[in-house]
Amino acid sequence: MGLLVDLLQVFVGIVIGAVIGFIVARKYMQKYLKQNPPINEQMIRAMMMQMGRTPSQKQVNQMMKAMAKYMD
Repeated sequence: MGLLVDLLQVFVGIVIGAVIGFIVARKYMQKYLKQNPPINEQMIRAMMMQMGRTPSQKQVNQMMKAMAKYMD
């Protein structure tokens, strides 16, 4: 009976550690991506110019807003 309790405690400890690790890693990545966005206005401008379009500031702002909404 004592062995079963010990195994159960180890299993519960591993599950709790995994959940806490996941939550901490998720918060860290959200903070990192908010501070260092993967795409910026210059990148959007360059991408649109490569597609043969001259983007207006309004179009760039719309794209940035869409990307921010996607990241949240």
